[in-house]
Amino acid sequence: MAWYAIATYVQNEGGQARPALVLEMLDEVLFDLAEVVKASRSSGLAASEVSSVSALIGAWDVQNAQLKNLAELLPSLVAAGAVKPLDKSAYKLAAPFVPGRIFATASNYYDHAAEMGTELAPRAESSPYCFMKAETSVTATETEVVMPGNTEKLDWEVELGVIIGRRCKNVSVAEAYDVIAGYTVFNDISARDLNRRSDYPFKHDWFRGKSFDTFGPMGPWIVPRDCIADPQKLRMQLQVNGEMMQDDTAEGMIFNIAEQIAYLSGILTLQPGDLIATGTPDGVGMGRGVYLKPGDEMIASIERIGSIRNKVVAAAL
Repeated sequence: MAWYAIATYVQNEGGQARPALVLEMLDEVLFDLAEVVKASRSSGLAASEVSSVSALIGAWDVQNAQLKNLAELLPSLVAAGAVKPLDKSAYKLAAPFVPGRIFATASNYYDHAAEMGTELAPRAESSPYCFMKAETSVTATETEVVMPGNTEKLDWEVELGVIIGRRCKNVSVAEAYDVIAGYTVFNDISARDLNRRSDYPFKHDWFRGKSFDTFGPMGPWIVPRDCIADPQKLRMQLQVNGEMMQDDTAEGMIFNIAEQIAYLSGILTLQPGDLIATGTPDGVGMGRGVYLKPGDEMIASIERIGSIRNKVVAAAL
């Protein structure tokens, strides 16, 4: 089907966050979703049902088909003058939504594990290694990533974000894609020196090193599952100050998307709005011996989804 996305925007400073519809064929401009619903009159959605992207994801099995209908109707509504795009100068993109939980998969690309000096067990004797990252780390494109004063090794990690759209438990690999709502770009910012501990016998602390506020740039929007034929083939890139640092496809994953969903759902019940950050390819700062500093600008991009841009600033004293 034709590509479309759902976004969240804020009009005017301090305005209310509102969901929007984005179409590739209409130059990726935003259309207020509630206005599109009103103009369509036949989408099966009421304006009250599209109050937020989180609400849409919470009832994804129902809303997915209705959003598809709206995306198909939108070009004709625009041609008829029934709905107009938002003025790009009058809004800012917000994070598409705030996940209920963020599950992140560590060392999930062979080349990235190698650059980090990580010794992996044979795949046949292993399973995904997942940790949780605070949902309060999420921030939008064009916002600042705040570098804490107690880190000297701030790093980047472009990751394919997979959004769960159905409450599920013990999902099989064969059925895993059925529970996905869509995909987004995620930048798993990491304070590498704070990922390590010397005060406990447990040497790694990914939660601490990755959960600071602003350490989860996400967006620019959510592309529904049906719009991407094979997410494992998507190209992922990250630039710092215009220099390409990461450039690979999601085919490099050790455990693919379906296997990660099966693994996590075998432990706990996944909920609509949970996000899985599925791992990063090689090219991170630690592997290069180069780290972020205030003033640096990152652009994280994934083919068929989009790009997010974030600048690093020092924490206020």
